[in-house]
Amino acid sequence: MNINSDEYHGDNRISTALLLAAGTGSRLFPLTKSSPKCLTLVNEKSILERLIINLKKQGFTRLVIVTGYEKECIMDFLGSHSGNLTIEYINSPLYRSTNNIYSLWMARNIINEPFVLFESDLVLNTSLLDEMVFPDKMAIAKMQPWLNGTTVSVNKQNQVTQFHEGTTDTYSDIRYKTVNIYSFSLSSWQAIVKRLNAYISEGNVNCYYETVFSEMIDNKSLSFESVLFDHKPWYEIDTIHDLAEAEKLFPIELKIQPKRTMANA
Repeated sequence: MNINSDEYHGDNRISTALLLAAGTGSRLFPLTKSSPKCLTLVNEKSILERLIINLKKQGFTRLVIVTGYEKECIMDFLGSHSGNLTIEYINSPLYRSTNNIYSLWMARNIINEPFVLFESDLVLNTSLLDEMVFPDKMAIAKMQPWLNGTTVSVNKQNQVTQFHEGTTDTYSDIRYKTVNIYSFSLSSWQAIVKRLNAYISEGNVNCYYETVFSEMIDNKSLSFESVLFDHKPWYEIDTIHDLAEAEKLFPIELKIQPKRTMANA
């Protein structure tokens, strides 16, 4: 795929992606009985295939995947290359007893450059990544009644100021849902690794990496510029209901057949 150099805004465009795909996807059972969540089909095209297409369109050249549950399925599906995208794997043998903080920590030695972090349950419009391919960004969406999980506060400069656990009906400020896509500069990643090392060495392997990000935002050792994901479709697929809703947003792409003429009839 040829990338127009005019699409690159400076030399800091990120070309490495990290995908965390070690979990069992238990809330999508029985679809995940013998297959990882990222291979779940959303209208005939898997979550993983959709991500690969998006990464290629955005000019990524390297994808590192942390695997665990049914890792062979992912490796068989992708292999080591997909076009110009080189694919590498890290296996997490403790995937049943650890959470995404441990998966992120496992990438500390293999990634030594800026990168974009993805979870394996997201489907999204490719253009939503346009601003995420630059360092120290965080994808967010305005809180809606059907969303739940970690939220953040954002100031007038679009900087994330605080993480909040869980959701409530009322807020003293505008809250935004985390979309679980983050980009990091190398210096931010190195600072994060130090905190991850401290957590893992203390046996804190079953919490979420947002805990680390939250602490670092509070003490100003990490900063994110927010990127709003409200203008194009995206969905986080955790349950069968989520899958049904995602399929409404990402319908099957109909192939238009060429019209027959008398010459080729």
